[in-house]
Amino acid sequence: MTMARRQASDPSALLTRARLTNTAAAERLLGSLATALGVGDVLAPLADDLADAADPDQALLELVRLAETHPHAFSHCWRDAEQRALLVRVLGASRALGEIFVRDADALTALTEPAAALERQPDLGGVANTRELRECYYRQLAAIAIADLAAHTPDTMPAVGQAIARLVHAALQAALDLARTRHEGAGHVPLILVAMGKTGGGELNYISDVDLIPVTQVPAGSGLTEEDVLERAGIIVREVIDICSASDDSGQPPLWPIDLNLRPEGRDGPLVKTLDAHRSYYRRWAHTWEFQALLKALPVAGDRELAAAYEAEIYPLAYAAVERENFVADTQAMRRRVEQTLRPRDEDRHIKLGAGGLRDVEFTVQLLQLVHGRTDDTLRVRATIDAIAALAAGGYIGRDAAADLTACYTWLRTLEHRIQLHRLRRSHTLPTAPADLKRLSRLMDCADVTEQWHAVRRKVRSLHEAIFYRPLLPATAQLSAADVALQPEAARDRLTGIGYRDPNAALRHIAALTEGISRRAAIQRQLLPVLLSWFAAGPDPDGGLLAFRKLSDELGSTHWYLGFLRDEGDVAYTLAHCLSRSRFLGEQIVAVPTSVRWLAEKAQLAPRTPAELESEVDAIFSRHHDAPTRALMLRRLRQRELVRAAFADVIEGVSTKRQEAITAVADTIVRYALRAAIAEFADENGRPFTGEIAIIAMGRTGGCEMSYASDVDAVVLYDGKGEHLAADAHAIVGRWRALLADSMAAPALAIDLSLRPEGKSGALTRSVDSYLDYLAHHAEPWEKHALVRARIVEASEDVHARLAAGIDAARYPASGLSGSDLRQIRRIKARMESERLPRGVAHARHVKLGPGGLADVEWAIQLIQLQHGHEHAQLRTPRTREAIDAARELGYVSDDQAAPLLAAWRMASHIRAAATLALRRSWDAIDVLPADAHERELIAGMVGERVAERDEFDEQWARRSRQARAVAEPLIYGT
Repeated sequence: MTMARRQASDPSALLTRARLTNTAAAERLLGSLATALGVGDVLAPLADDLADAADPDQALLELVRLAETHPHAFSHCWRDAEQRALLVRVLGASRALGEIFVRDADALTALTEPAAALERQPDLGGVANTRELRECYYRQLAAIAIADLAAHTPDTMPAVGQAIARLVHAALQAALDLARTRHEGAGHVPLILVAMGKTGGGELNYISDVDLIPVTQVPAGSGLTEEDVLERAGIIVREVIDICSASDDSGQPPLWPIDLNLRPEGRDGPLVKTLDAHRSYYRRWAHTWEFQALLKALPVAGDRELAAAYEAEIYPLAYAAVERENFVADTQAMRRRVEQTLRPRDEDRHIKLGAGGLRDVEFTVQLLQLVHGRTDDTLRVRATIDAIAALAAGGYIGRDAAADLTACYTWLRTLEHRIQLHRLRRSHTLPTAPADLKRLSRLMDCADVTEQWHAVRRKVRSLHEAIFYRPLLPATAQLSAADVALQPEAARDRLTGIGYRDPNAALRHIAALTEGISRRAAIQRQLLPVLLSWFAAGPDPDGGLLAFRKLSDELGSTHWYLGFLRDEGDVAYTLAHCLSRSRFLGEQIVAVPTSVRWLAEKAQLAPRTPAELESEVDAIFSRHHDAPTRALMLRRLRQRELVRAAFADVIEGVSTKRQEAITAVADTIVRYALRAAIAEFADENGRPFTGEIAIIAMGRTGGCEMSYASDVDAVVLYDGKGEHLAADAHAIVGRWRALLADSMAAPALAIDLSLRPEGKSGALTRSVDSYLDYLAHHAEPWEKHALVRARIVEASEDVHARLAAGIDAARYPASGLSGSDLRQIRRIKARMESERLPRGVAHARHVKLGPGGLADVEWAIQLIQLQHGHEHAQLRTPRTREAIDAARELGYVSDDQAAPLLAAWRMASHIRAAATLALRRSWDAIDVLPADAHERELIAGMVGERVAERDEFDEQWARRSRQARAVAEPLIYGT
């Protein structure tokens, strides 16, 4: 005999293969089973079936009970290998099903064609009494369970829930018929039983309370009073409850408890109300949670005409409730209260009510149905799985989220079914006993059901929090149905009413975004009603909508954009806030569309560090080797970083700290663009550039105070030896400027070299030695003054040291600022005030050159630096704010002088940045406070100043500039 054959016939090996844990008890039971069947060996044909069972020991025990109680029916199942295997699987999963088979052998017939039970309409008509009703019910419930367990997959869960619900509906109709038969004296008053909760939704568990609301109506022409009808209907309802729920001596257990607490006024209200009373109650008194419950309402037994009237008049009220005050907030609060009702020991095990459980899915789905279902009839479905599918089809949730919700909900409901099926007891908590967990793990086809439960609940909780608390939901709920529907005439009136200046143009944008049956259009139809309100909350709703359309045209067909706006926290609101306040962002964001993603993670709005910028540019240069492409990529990088800074300024309020970030980007761009120009020169000329080129940042670039419209002020020098060095350097600098001046595909960055020696009449670039000699012997006072802002951006270590020494010697000579130089600087400042201000512009409105403007503050503090910088290192800074702080600490200005200087400088800087952001003004127009009240409002909102009256912002600037002028004038002119 071979080893395999010996193992196949060895009883101990078979017991091991069958996974029977109590060997002695198993041997006794196997003997009893063999006796009942009249055969010699039952283990060999049974071993593999037992091994596949969730609980082999339980299955064997139930097999013996069944064989001894119904030997004929059992023998029929035993002889068919497929039926036997299925019976073992069923009995290993459920002791309660074994009880049903023992009570009713006819229930075993479902083993022959298990799948049919999920399609079959239940047949409970004609039952004569409670015992027959209950027997038929449990027989058909067993058939559904057999089909469920035969499927080996959670995918059948929706069909199982529907089949159980159909069976319950049929049982209720049969119970109602029996009740009428028993109480003929009550007369045939119209009565319906409206199923609620899972009963109405067609997604019942094996054992669950059945939520019902009885409804009656006074028959026309009957002569009955409402009191008579309510009394008679109440008699029938109480009898239905007894038939279904009361214990008796019929030998059959009750079906399920009937819960009437969802009826109007709950347990404190009358047992039955008329349809008219329901209508009045829901319109006047119902709480928010009652409308949510109404989503599942379905008449399942009783008078058909009354059922149709209920469907037509009461059910739709669920979808009108969203317009109630605080509807969404109340619904969200209710979910939190449900969680708080759990005992601490059940919090992590409650499949129904706990965090990440069934209620998280159901509340999420139902809230979306309630908010959007008033204008979209496709969402008016009762079953959760069907609702998820409808929400996904309508674009209200993403496809991936819908798939995850469906899979998780199906798994959780299947787990709940398996827990309840064991003893047919109402339970929603994961057991703790190891044997129960082992059985469930096998039934759920996973290694560890507890680990899988925690993985599923984490995913559900994440989805719930992302969708259930969307800012779009309460905002949508606050709109009327007409506003949500975006019908043209109503929309035009609404747009005019909330502040759109050109409602016809807005309607064209809306039509372009929402027309059609595409998923893109469907999601836009959800977003736009709310976005229109959010745009209108800003000073330029028309500009915001136009920018949003351009952005959507650019990104609308991508897989992530619209779903991202719909799903991702406050992103849609923040985007609307920005686009309705900043024309600059409205234009630039189209070129950097993925910047929308930054709004989900505010840390992304922080400026990139110089090291991060250089690392990125190094990567660009490693991939691209021609200068035009490199320059284009550099300009695009700068454009992206300007958008990043702009988002931060618009969201947080304009801040001078963004000047540092903008300057850091410019530093990186000019340095690397120069390297690209040098590399191109070498390639085109077949020889390397033998020297080096140094860049000295000047003006606001040197002071790290660049804004969105700033050019780069610089002086460019060369150093080294070579016959063609000067000509080569000149060619490279010209090419460098041209590469950055190209505005195709990305904004240009102009390089202004007018602060070079001898100004515009001087050489474009000169040698380091020539420059240092010029500073030492020929520099004019104004040129030394300009050096206060000089900052070396690009130079070798040796050249940097030489330049730093020469520049410091010129701007901070050991003898200090001479009297003649001081007088000349003062004359230049006086001439600027009288000559450089533009014609036709009120001096007080010019935030740069006007009294108390940037020039006053900067000249005042720079004169202190020129006079005392040789004595104090902390004064030697190109940054205005640092210089003011240093002058205050050293006592050259008092606290009372420093404060107005700093306040005016900060406000002027903010106004200039805001003029670019809000109005998209160019560099030569940002210095004048607009005369137009609307434009001033745009700037004021960006700067963060609250403007109650039209002229208040002007007055704020006038006050600050006047105070700054009072301090600056004596510091500049010595008066």
